Amino acid sequence: MSLCNKRIVVGISGGIAAYKIPELIRSLVKAGAEVRVTTTQNALQFVTELTLQTVSGSRVYSDVFAAINEHATEHISLPEWCDAMIVAPATANVLGKMASGIADDALTTTIASCVARKPMVIAPAMNDKMWENPATQAAIRTIRSWENVRVLEPAEGPLACGTTGKGRMPEIDELQEALEYALTPQTMSGQQVLITAGGTQEPIDPVRFISNYSTGKMGFALAQACARRGAEVTLVCGSVSAHLANPFGRIHRIDALSAQAMYEACTQVWPQMNSAILCAAVADFTPASPAAEKIKKSAISNQQSAISLSLKETADIARSLGETKRPDQKLIGFALETNDEKKNALHKLERKHLDTIILNSLRDKGAGFGTDTNVVTILQADGTVTALPLQSKALISEEILRVLFS
Repeated sequence: MSLCNKRIVVGISGGIAAYKIPELIRSLVKAGAEVRVTTTQNALQFVTELTLQTVSGSRVYSDVFAAINEHATEHISLPEWCDAMIVAPATANVLGKMASGIADDALTTTIASCVARKPMVIAPAMNDKMWENPATQAAIRTIRSWENVRVLEPAEGPLACGTTGKGRMPEIDELQEALEYALTPQTMSGQQVLITAGGTQEPIDPVRFISNYSTGKMGFALAQACARRGAEVTLVCGSVSAHLANPFGRIHRIDALSAQAMYEACTQVWPQMNSAILCAAVADFTPASPAAEKIKKSAISNQQSAISLSLKETADIARSLGETKRPDQKLIGFALETNDEKKNALHKLERKHLDTIILNSLRDKGAGFGTDTNVVTILQADGTVTALPLQSKALISEEILRVLFS
């Protein structure tokens, strides 16, 4: 679910984390969203109204009775206008007011008008002692029981008072991802999905390995897309350099660096899954006898100009899952090819008992390892072919799920 053309109300209360919110607004606008802002008066002690107006491109609603308000009932018109609202930071004071139905300023009147009608994300941020207050926890339980509202867990780390504890506002990418969750229909709710991502590392000795250029970006994008739709995702990761935003904990990560470790993790969880998307670049071969100690260059005689490395085949994850697949399970593989692309992909589809294979080619500009974009063709066992043009891996993921899980 893209944020492009979505209308977002950003509500800001009076916590120190308010100074980060212009960055969130800028990020939402960059993603194509239209943003309007409402604040408490205390929030404006940490970030100026001019800054918020500049980054959002709209007048800030901070005073219920201000003569310059666009509408006489701004707290009603904003919820009618928006697709979703986020409150960040949400202080203990605002959480308590929300839970009790108190609406006595621009922010809380807007919340009260919006909460039963539009998706809402709440990002608590406060000192750890305030977070642990029984009244705050009671308010959180009440708010979490409301159908349209999703409450993020505060992060642990350094706090404004100089201590370390739980109470930090989640990072900006987590807030933006949470909004995408809130706006996405829960079409995969109740499903368990296995996804593999990244490359594997096959040890030569304790300090060297064979690997590839995979970063995990495509697998991470698919994991986030499934989680947004309500699925519980088991993400088995090899070597990855991508960042994973996981605001509501629906993605359960297992790190498995080698092909054998990834095979063991996947085969263990596969019986509990409804489907699997095998996106990882798993090594086909691994050193047959990794050295127990670092191989020293000085150990090679002066007469030798090269060193030989004996390789053996790795366990075939896709084929193993395909051979044990139940009729109610769906198995999707990826094929990155450099020649005879469609022929090789269809051969892999049949040989490994896949339901679908997603083909991309290193010959396509903007596709392949490490890029933020991809070009893919979805080949299904029933002969259906769907070609997706160059676009971001996030949007490619959305399209894959639309085609295969609608």
